[in-house]
Amino acid sequence: MNQNQSQNQIEIITDRNQEVSRRLLDIWENAVRATHLFLTPQDIEDLRPLVLQGIAAIPHLLAVTDREGRHLGFMGVHEQKLEMLFIDPEVRGRGIGRSLVEYAMHHLNVDSVDVNEDNPQAAGFYEHLGFQVYERSELDDQGKPWPILHMRLMQE
Repeated sequence: MNQNQSQNQIEIITDRNQEVSRRLLDIWENAVRATHLFLTPQDIEDLRPLVLQGIAAIPHLLAVTDREGRHLGFMGVHEQKLEMLFIDPEVRGRGIGRSLVEYAMHHLNVDSVDVNEDNPQAAGFYEHLGFQVYERSELDDQGKPWPILHMRLMQE
C-alpha cells in the first residue's frame, strides 16, 4: 500500500444528498468514458438517470475518500452482488477498486458481479480477484445489445 492509498478510507454513504449524488455521477461518467468505449455519448446521456436512480436506491453504497473527504471511487452492493464499481480515472491503478471489492467480499459477502463483455479490463480485474465467468447474456438488463458476463467468486 503506497502512502496516498493509506490516507484513503472507505466510507459508508448514508446521506445521498444532491451534492454526493452529483459527485458520484461525475465519477461514473468519467469512468465510463475512459473504460466503456463501446458506448456512444448518447448512450451515456441516456444512462445518467438510471445511474442516479441506482445511487439513490442501492442498499449498500460505499466510497473511498481521500483525506480531504473527496470521493475517489464508489461501489454499490445489493444482497451478495456487486452492482456497480466506478473509480475516478485520475486515480485508477492505485488499489482503490481492489480495496472496495475486498471490503465487499469480506464485510458484505459479495460473491458475484456482472461485467460488460466489451470491457475486458474489468473482466480481467475481477478474474484477478478470484471471480470467474459462469454465464453470458447477449443483452444487458435494459435489453441493449451489450453482452454481459456473469461472474462468481470461486472458492478455493
